[in-house]
Amino acid sequence: MNSMYMENVRMAWQAVVSNKLRSLLTMLGIIIGVASVIALVSVGYGVQRDAEARFSKLGSNLLIVLPGAPRKPGLHPVGGTMESLTYSDFEAITRLPGVASGSPAVSGTFTTVAGNKNWQTRVVGVNAAYRYVRAAEVESGRYWTEREYIGRERVALLGATVKKELFGDVDPIGSKIRINNDPYVVIGVLESRGASGGEDPDNRVIAPFTTVQERLLGIRHLNLININVESPEQIDHVQADITNLLRIRHGVLPNQEDDFTIENMADILETVKETMNTLTLFLGAVAAISLLVGGIGIMNIMLVSVTERTKEIGIRKALGATYRMIIIQFLIESVTLSLAGGIIGIGVGILLAYVLTAVGNISTAITPLPVIGSFLFAMTIGLVFGLYPARKAAKLNPIDALHYE
Repeated sequence: MNSMYMENVRMAWQAVVSNKLRSLLTMLGIIIGVASVIALVSVGYGVQRDAEARFSKLGSNLLIVLPGAPRKPGLHPVGGTMESLTYSDFEAITRLPGVASGSPAVSGTFTTVAGNKNWQTRVVGVNAAYRYVRAAEVESGRYWTEREYIGRERVALLGATVKKELFGDVDPIGSKIRINNDPYVVIGVLESRGASGGEDPDNRVIAPFTTVQERLLGIRHLNLININVESPEQIDHVQADITNLLRIRHGVLPNQEDDFTIENMADILETVKETMNTLTLFLGAVAAISLLVGGIGIMNIMLVSVTERTKEIGIRKALGATYRMIIIQFLIESVTLSLAGGIIGIGVGILLAYVLTAVGNISTAITPLPVIGSFLFAMTIGLVFGLYPARKAAKLNPIDALHYE
């Protein structure tokens, strides 16, 4: 029995090797399919990993309070609600049980100037607690002192992008920049968060909240409030307390909508994960279509092979080859084509993922699941699409086959 199987494998391999170009072209669909699945799914996982890493840096126990009612498609915020948050709201929130720390924030877009260079960036006014609430550590230099904060001093920390655009490789600590024609002393450079699509988190300048709100913007309201909760278990309770507190402070009636919005970073992270998983599955499904096309190619070539070898099949049957032996021979041949294509496709897919990372600056993450899954799918394709030609060969009448020209 074993010798029969070995003979079938030998004959199948001989049939593949004897038509090298045809076999390679047949495998091409499988190679492209497997490589596409691995490369595209690795891109999906890479983007998902980066997004999760960025949100994880903020912490799962972060709440962000924004002015204005919760956004609804097609509706614009009611006039005045975008200025509903005040500094006294921030102070009241930080006194709630379960709140570890917080930072008010105001911001605006300005052109920053250093020497003969200028760069448009977002200037954000925060307090010193922002360093811990939003994981905004310094790469060099320092944060402002309490005296500088109270005195509304014009001091600033540069994001990595702003530092690069204005100063290049030169250390900017102690240098002066101009924002809205006012001089600011650079006292620090923020650690890079890394940009990977969307808004660049390193394209920012942060300065004392008092300086930006009063001297630069001249406003009394807040753009948002960052709240750090003591533990993830308390976040829902604290969110409910903030909602009740602000509704009372803003005089919102029971039948009226909130004039503020609270974003829960844990919920946002979960939504991001679900969205990225869906996107990754979609990319993999699109790429898998080419595997089906490759399977059709295998079936087509196997049908041609059956036609070409009709007389050979008749001779084998006349010599005693059974239905089972013939069908196994042709199935082995089709599976050999799909497995060889799958192995080559895995190598091409992994190489393509590395090329995308190195050349295209696209984050990728190669995991075992798409590699193993695409390989098993390729093997299944070989079995399924090889079955019909194999059955057709096995059902040939030996007398008709011997007379076939």
